[in-house]
Amino acid sequence: MQLVIKPTGVLVGIYDDHLDYGEFGKPRIRRVSYVEPDVQGRWYADMTLSNGPTLGPFDKRHMAIIAELEYLNTILSADH
Repeated sequence: MQLVIKPTGVLVGIYDDHLDYGEFGKPRIRRVSYVEPDVQGRWYADMTLSNGPTLGPFDKRHMAIIAELEYLNTILSADH
């Protein structure tokens, strides 16, 4: 898990149930991507909410989720 503290003091990371975000203050959780199937059952990670591309197609949902997380972690790494 990667957490980034912005120069403004805001803590940013990808949500994970294993961390109690309330320990850092009042959390603001928002959706930044979607993982959805198409009509043929192929999976896509739609990153447009993060100003990114649509990743895929993937044969399995977990492959789309892995690509989604890799992309989001790349964004977090570039921000600091």
